[in-house]
Amino acid sequence: MRLDIDTYREILDTLTRNKSRSFLTGFGVFWGVFMLVALIGGGQGMKELLNQNFEGFATNSAMIWAQPTTKAYKGFRKGRRWDMEYKDVQRLKSRIPELEVVSPVLFSNGGTAYFGDRKTTVSINGVQEDYQRVSEPKMRYGRYLNDMDVAQRRKVCVIQKKTYKDLFPGGGDPCGSFIRVDSVYYQIVGVDYSSAEGISFGGESGTTMLLPITLMQQTYNMGQNVHMIAVTGKKGVVMSTVTDRIRETIARAHTIDPEDEQGVMVFNTEVLFQMLDSLFKGVNFLIWLVGLGTLLAGAIGVSNIMMVTVRERTIEIGIRRAIGATPKMILSQIISESIVLTMVAGMSGILFGVMILQMLELANTEDGILSAHFQVGFWTAIFAALAIAAMGVLAGLAPAARAMSIKPVDAMRDE
Repeated sequence: MRLDIDTYREILDTLTRNKSRSFLTGFGVFWGVFMLVALIGGGQGMKELLNQNFEGFATNSAMIWAQPTTKAYKGFRKGRRWDMEYKDVQRLKSRIPELEVVSPVLFSNGGTAYFGDRKTTVSINGVQEDYQRVSEPKMRYGRYLNDMDVAQRRKVCVIQKKTYKDLFPGGGDPCGSFIRVDSVYYQIVGVDYSSAEGISFGGESGTTMLLPITLMQQTYNMGQNVHMIAVTGKKGVVMSTVTDRIRETIARAHTIDPEDEQGVMVFNTEVLFQMLDSLFKGVNFLIWLVGLGTLLAGAIGVSNIMMVTVRERTIEIGIRRAIGATPKMILSQIISESIVLTMVAGMSGILFGVMILQMLELANTEDGILSAHFQVGFWTAIFAALAIAAMGVLAGLAPAARAMSIKPVDAMRDE
């Protein structure tokens, strides 16, 4: 379809004569496209923000901890309290070869950390070097705990983002500095800026201070008890296939019913990530449904206004037919008007949506680092533009058919 200069002038004249009506119709398309772009970009940004809460956390992992039993077993009543121990780590390693990492974790009630005249509340976890394979750290400064720290019970620690900002508001590398918790001084060897804040064990996210597990065992006199065991499966192993064996291994060693799921709690993170994946799919479907529905409503508005325009121009179209205009020329003009109206409004909606999403990105920038990308992809924008053009063609078909059916005699009779 060729849009020549005369047709273009006629389109402009038509749109100029119906300014208010064209504005209202164009606004419908504009709002529909803006909603589609804003929903897609906003949904993408929210997805990234939510994913950051679990970034670095192993998707094929499980956490095991002790809770009061809920079933009587071999003479023991239900409600019995019990504790895991270091031997459970070796039991899991030897009896379940599908596990790649078996890492014990200790928790404390926390305390107040001091540096100079500044202080903040922290929670303290004792871990081994291999715990970073369960929850991957994002080191802003320094290093993570290593095997020598654990073997020699070094008084070192790794602090997290919130603790670092509270104790060192001026920024800079804090490694080598000493902080005091209660009456014990610990040297900072690293600052963890990881974003896995959606899964937090033993304290508030961002406030955890990591110590070598042997040091914590000695400092807090915890003996051989273990508060939690973090495990990950080898490549290709689905954790849900081994969780029952994990529970059975721990339960039998402590005379607990192997079917007591509450007594030996095994939290499978695989289930959590599957739920998140299903949630994102549902949200994406809803976004496209609402966006395309709003866009379709705008296209229907364009079709209606074009029908009114054709009815008002019955005489003009009849005269053009009388002096030699072919049905193809009438069809070309009406559909071209529809496409121009929808494309102008649609492109304005895309630009406005991108501008709003850019403002959201600026609002989610911290320390010069972008938290999430609230933008639509290139091909998504291309698809939106093609959808606008298609809507314009569809919106112009009915009015064009109405225009082509006008006969010169009928037009003169209307006059």
